[in-house]
Amino acid sequence: MEAYGGVDETNAAVGMVRLATGGLSDLDALLERIQNELFDLGADLATPERDGPLGYEPLRIVGSQVERLEADIDRLNAELEPLTSFVLPAGTPAAAALHVARTVCRRAEREVVRLAATPGEIVSPAALRYLNRLSDLLFVAARWANARAEGDVLWRPGGTR
Repeated sequence: MEAYGGVDETNAAVGMVRLATGGLSDLDALLERIQNELFDLGADLATPERDGPLGYEPLRIVGSQVERLEADIDRLNAELEPLTSFVLPAGTPAAAALHVARTVCRRAEREVVRLAATPGEIVSPAALRYLNRLSDLLFVAARWANARAEGDVLWRPGGTR
């Protein structure tokens, strides 16, 4: 319950991001696809593998979904300047919301890792990889959204001393 509840919470956070994307229609379409895939992931986690047959083929996250996330990361990253500092979770409303979704996704990932470490529980490697790559995508998407405005808000180490 914790694992797919965390995935559901991630999906809701992505839905909130979509309210803030404004004119970034490419990003909104990407996030809509991700929301559907997060339901796939929730179904995957809610129907764990068992020794006996289920009587139907359960919905599973597959490698091509992870590969598509990786291609999306590469596509968005190609438009960005290399990082020279840590980025504060701020900037445009869309970027700030993406950073919140990223942290919610990381928590869901930790919950799924705990589930996978539980004796007798089976979590597919593709499901774990999907969450890991999704949180990276949300980070890159936040940077991409900020690049369309004034840019990333950078950490200033010791800048407030």
